[in-house]
Amino acid sequence: MPDDQQQKIFETPLYPYERSQDQDAETAVRHPVVIVGAGPVGLAAAIDLARQDVPVVVLDDNDKVSFGSRAICFAKRQLEILDRLGCGEEMVRKGVTWNLGKVFFDERRIFDFNLLPEEGHKRPAFINLQQYHFEKYLVDRVRALQAEGKPVEIRGLNRITHLADHADHVRLDVDTPEGPYKLEADWLIACDGAASPIRGMMGLDFVGRVFEDNFLIADVVMEADFPTERWFWFDPPFNRGQSALLHKQPDNVWRIDLQLGWDIDKEEEKKPEKVIPRLREMLGEEARFELEWVSIYTFQCRRMEKFRHGRVVFAGDSAHQVSPFGARGANSGIQDAENLVWKLKLVLDGKAPERLLDSYDAERVYGADENILNSSRSTDFITPKSETSRIFRDAVLDLAEENDFARPLVNSGRLSVPCTYDGGPLNGADAPGLPPRTRPGAPASDAPTGEGWLMDRLGDRFQLLAIGVEVPDTVEADGIAAHALRVAPDADPLLAERYLGAAPGAVYLMRPDQHVAARWTDFDEAAVRAALRQATGRA
Repeated sequence: MPDDQQQKIFETPLYPYERSQDQDAETAVRHPVVIVGAGPVGLAAAIDLARQDVPVVVLDDNDKVSFGSRAICFAKRQLEILDRLGCGEEMVRKGVTWNLGKVFFDERRIFDFNLLPEEGHKRPAFINLQQYHFEKYLVDRVRALQAEGKPVEIRGLNRITHLADHADHVRLDVDTPEGPYKLEADWLIACDGAASPIRGMMGLDFVGRVFEDNFLIADVVMEADFPTERWFWFDPPFNRGQSALLHKQPDNVWRIDLQLGWDIDKEEEKKPEKVIPRLREMLGEEARFELEWVSIYTFQCRRMEKFRHGRVVFAGDSAHQVSPFGARGANSGIQDAENLVWKLKLVLDGKAPERLLDSYDAERVYGADENILNSSRSTDFITPKSETSRIFRDAVLDLAEENDFARPLVNSGRLSVPCTYDGGPLNGADAPGLPPRTRPGAPASDAPTGEGWLMDRLGDRFQLLAIGVEVPDTVEADGIAAHALRVAPDADPLLAERYLGAAPGAVYLMRPDQHVAARWTDFDEAAVRAALRQATGRA
């Protein structure tokens, strides 16, 4: 079972209940932002707000990190966001870094893949890190911000029992171990998970597909010499007719997923006397391991129709759900928070109209649809619903063993990549001839700049990334400034490849969330101002 360190993480309250001044106030105290849910998404949003001096209160009906490893795969884009939030390095140091994967069919290794084959990136394609560690690092970051005097608070064992969304605020009834109290928020961010009580209180629901297959998750502690890669099996001898997945995590913990099929007794299948023989068949009779956590899940590929409802904004699993194939759940939720926070700050500061928040809905619904599409395709390939589908899938796997052209057709879970907001409402001008990968709406692509990594130099404000083009120190439109970040065009060939192509120079307007807003091959102040207005909802 779990070692002492894991037991301590699971059992020790990290944000124990403390009576707040709000509970003794005669009338409900109003806060600029209240976040419901202290999971990865809620904590990331709180950290981002507090860093930028936006007061934020996080409410959670728990007082500890999540039990069990749950989400474990965190993608490169999310690591870059965590770097900006000030806690990426600790997570990468603790996590298991990987870029490589193997796909097996029956007993044969069909092919290998590399998720980050190119050079010139600070972060790897993925790290594996148990969600309880991930949340602990985020809580540690909140505590560090509090020590700096930043306006952030986590209230454990504070459960929302009722809410009313008014034109200019949200009113909350909160229950605690010492009784109820009332609270108000200019804005409420619901990060309260797939079963979202907030969503239920508002009478809202998901649209999409529910998949009926069942999968066993077993986290086991064992000494093993498997490489730090993602291994996926179709129809392995130890789980005939089904699939399996193996991942390494820190602390000698290994994640094993086993497909079980449709018609099972979930409670029976979770019992150790059922789980351990399955694992022995996979790992061998001589394997020595201990169960740390066991769960059985079915999954959905669904989302809310809208993520913003008045003064309530939904993010993460409360807004959308996908299958675990491809590591799109927590990763997409962190992108939700990153997209939302800078917009909310501008609105709260009076520098942007409230309709800027409608672009959060447009962009992140677009991202959710992309994730749901890829997740549904992965699930359909992994769990074919007819004999014809299975015959087609197995033929593709046979072809892929010897033929490169067939390998892109193999879908063992298209792994998470950041969303590009093509056609997004905030996108501005695009100069022809510049590289497609850094077009408007795209997240910045990392590269060496001669003075450190590009991603470390971007974020939190609008910037003019000037590569070989003269620009002023700042360009301002309606009180919002874009600050110059000058980089020599010959600073590094990889920078030129990703941002210039054949052009001698370029100017990029970068959003605070490190996405491209607009780009040109020369500087035009009027055009930059127009793009700034577009990117802040004023166009």
